[in-house]
Amino acid sequence: MQYGFDLAAVGSLQAMPGFLKVFGYPTPQSETGYAIDSTVQQLITSLLTLGSFVSSLVAGAFSTYLGRRPALWLACVVNAVACGIQIGTSTPGVLYLGRLLLGFANGFLVTFSNIYTAEVAPAHMRGVMVALFAYWVNIGSIMGAVVDNKTKERLDALSYRIPLACLYIVPTLLFLALFFVPESPRWLLHRGKEQAARKALEQLRGASYATIIAPSSGSDSGEGEENGCVDGMSVRPTLLEIEWAEMIKGVEEERREQGNVAALDMFRGRSSESTDLRRTILCYCMIGCQTASGVWFLIGYQTYFFTVSGITKAFEFSIMNTCFGFLGVNVGMYAIRELLGRRAILMLGAVACGLCQMASAIAATVSPNTLPTGQTLVAFTALFMFFYNGCVGAASYPVATELVSSRLRAWTVGTATSLGYLLAWLVNFCTPYFINPEHLNWGARYGYIWAASNLACVVFFYFFMPEMKGRSLEELDEIFVARVPARKFDSYQTVIRAAATIAAVNAKGESQHTGKV
Repeated sequence: MQYGFDLAAVGSLQAMPGFLKVFGYPTPQSETGYAIDSTVQQLITSLLTLGSFVSSLVAGAFSTYLGRRPALWLACVVNAVACGIQIGTSTPGVLYLGRLLLGFANGFLVTFSNIYTAEVAPAHMRGVMVALFAYWVNIGSIMGAVVDNKTKERLDALSYRIPLACLYIVPTLLFLALFFVPESPRWLLHRGKEQAARKALEQLRGASYATIIAPSSGSDSGEGEENGCVDGMSVRPTLLEIEWAEMIKGVEEERREQGNVAALDMFRGRSSESTDLRRTILCYCMIGCQTASGVWFLIGYQTYFFTVSGITKAFEFSIMNTCFGFLGVNVGMYAIRELLGRRAILMLGAVACGLCQMASAIAATVSPNTLPTGQTLVAFTALFMFFYNGCVGAASYPVATELVSSRLRAWTVGTATSLGYLLAWLVNFCTPYFINPEHLNWGARYGYIWAASNLACVVFFYFFMPEMKGRSLEELDEIFVARVPARKFDSYQTVIRAAATIAAVNAKGESQHTGKV
């Protein structure tokens, strides 16, 4: 939500008279009487991206030793400092510092919110819960646009200070809420804190989860323990006990095979027994597919294309498209949970986004800068935002966090997030050279490139992206170690689930036997 609010709010601040009076310069050529230097505009955006890039890059080192919650607390504190600097300053140089610090905070918030959610969510709910990231980004974008719309007519400094002050709200609430949630049980296990990990898992699942009897695994192995019989006693483990045993076995396997965590382990696998290189490449490509969809191109320049095509309510249509994106996220979360697997929804999204980009480019080719073309752009941009947010946007972070091993999750997701920020900056930097009249003057025909990149994404999803729906993180570790091809993931029978059930049965049987003695 914080990330989405900043994207929407700060982009519109640079057109407000109150902001331009402070950070711009007077000119009779502008309707407001003020303008802003292009260098100032670029630095306001790019320094936020730079800060996010750097903090995401070092996220692995920080979290490996200090944990997920301290990282989020630090992000909240840095956010408060950054907001104070931006609100209180009237000089561009200090504003740049505030944007850079806010970028540091955003990088940690984006990285660790997704990592923490993926690690604490039950397997059957993980996709939906991590997809809530896209849900809240869209809510933040809508709220940012609404706040700007309410303050844009003011001529004083409050026109931009009110939206900037709103950036305090979410981190303040998060800072307080973190006192009431436990650390990630998987991180605690990797740090050797078994008792704290068990307590954290029990707190996250609640008392009712600890009493739900797990269904029979359906195994035909003939093991008496798995069928619920130990020393003549009928024993059925609970879901909590099986999940706990599965986590224990997963951590033990990783320690036995890989030893201590090192950042370079992400890139080992081609000539060794490790499979982390494959998982890292898949994670990086998944984040890269966000940019390959063309979303940053449309988010940054849709209002420009609407305006040059004669659309008089370009700002209102931009808000409408954000609302379509929000609707898409809601549909996408339901589809992830009830209807489709990860691969199917990603391929659907890439196909739809590619067709929308192609349609917009064709319209701009046939009749550039005309009202019918503008209306076509509005329609297909709305469809793009619906399908992107409902498919690629909703599924990308769940998939990226699931793809990597537990011991390297902070390192891999952190550097992948950095890659995402780098690619977003690259698109924003290069796009003006493609669309501006004084350069290539492609305009919306730039969409041909993004249609082709979406086609490449479809090929990648079909041949290389595994289906991970319903799998625990420990099951995914086992499947990757077995080097199962991507298209056989969903049919692979794991051993760790059955082993965890047996371990849970034995542990429960021993506790019952001890109680009787």
